[in-house]
Amino acid sequence: MRWQGGRRGGNIEDRRGMSAAGVGGVGLGGVVLALIGYFVFGIDPSTTMSVVNGAGGQQAQQQDGVRGTTQDQGGQFVDVIEQSTTDVWTQIFAAEGQRYRRPAAVVIYDQATGTGCGMGQSAMGPFYCPADQKVYLDLAFWQELESRFGAKGEAARAYVIAHEIGHHVQNLTGATQQVERGSRGASSSAVRLELQADCYAGVWVAHAPAVSGGQVALDPADIEDGIRAAAAVGDDAIQKQAQGRVMPDAFTHGTSEQRMRWFRIGVEKGDPAACDTFRAGRL
Repeated sequence: MRWQGGRRGGNIEDRRGMSAAGVGGVGLGGVVLALIGYFVFGIDPSTTMSVVNGAGGQQAQQQDGVRGTTQDQGGQFVDVIEQSTTDVWTQIFAAEGQRYRRPAAVVIYDQATGTGCGMGQSAMGPFYCPADQKVYLDLAFWQELESRFGAKGEAARAYVIAHEIGHHVQNLTGATQQVERGSRGASSSAVRLELQADCYAGVWVAHAPAVSGGQVALDPADIEDGIRAAAAVGDDAIQKQAQGRVMPDAFTHGTSEQRMRWFRIGVEKGDPAACDTFRAGRL
């Protein structure tokens, strides 16, 4: 994947090395609950942790990290991809006569950190918090992505970031508000939201080369890496790995086939209008 020559926007909040304010109130039980919710039932861990925090646990305190560009390659990669998504979505919104507002930050942290959605834990994987409009990412997840899910390479990592930015786009367009609380199941609004974010990640892939002047680009092999990453985090794949069976009634993200399909639609069409999973008859 080509990215080293891409622009850095400095929209990074680096909290690595900081202790998590309020983490003591969550406790191991809350973390385990979040892990069970995600790996077995597919429930967004930020939702689980918000419930835990609100049910008597210590509230997560908002924290401020170091803003700007980072010196390490891992942080620079995230910076470049976030800036690239901003450039792409700014252009797409402008074509519709609208203004794109980038996320408040991409927060890079270690192990645990306070968020607007409760206490964030690295075991949750990357997530977007609508309450503070920030993406949260522990870079140690890249190792998890490779070792646990078999999704290797920078393209797979870029897909994950672009997917989370897709959730920010949904927050701006109002799609997030279409999801019913506690929604789950093969055709649920939660699944439709996640598949749309996959499609939006594909839209970014389609536009990134032209918008960046060729400095950020995925070749066909890179795109296949992204597709494999989408497949690796399908509800059916995760449930099989966690419990040896598939429970469609508990789906919240879509099957591997669906996630691959909608990511590919975004790449091939390059048009957010083609990503309307909420009206799609076939997911």
